[in-house]
Amino acid sequence: MNKFTCISLLTLLVTSGLAQAGEKGMMHCFAFTPIETATPADWNAWYKETDALPKKIKTIKKVWYGKLRGNGLGQYSVDAATSKQLIAGEKNVAGTANRTVRKYGACFLFKDEASLALYTKDPNHDAWLKAYEKVRIAGTTTYDILGQ
Repeated sequence: MNKFTCISLLTLLVTSGLAQAGEKGMMHCFAFTPIETATPADWNAWYKETDALPKKIKTIKKVWYGKLRGNGLGQYSVDAATSKQLIAGEKNVAGTANRTVRKYGACFLFKDEASLALYTKDPNHDAWLKAYEKVRIAGTTTYDILGQ
């Protein structure tokens, strides 16, 4: 094998791995606290609606959902007076804190960042939201990841 062929194959091998490196688009993820009294039918309806999103809303490429690993994700909140003191920059503040545990999560892979706004205005989002509201306590921990 000549030197040119070896270099060409090596270059092809290295760059093919780079071509598969991160997804393009935007991943919209959220963690939520389940309603303990949600029925299996409620969960199945949410799974069904979530699975159908990429077919119904074309800007969604893929969905992923499930239980969070370990003990979940702790979300902390403090009373209004304590919050005001912390925002003002005070360091050692006594107050009341509450912990909510997010036990489930979901991620939706969107075509691009602008697709999130289209998704929230789509009528199919409303049907999905009705199913979602039956399995989660109001409030989520949400973040978006922009593909590189």
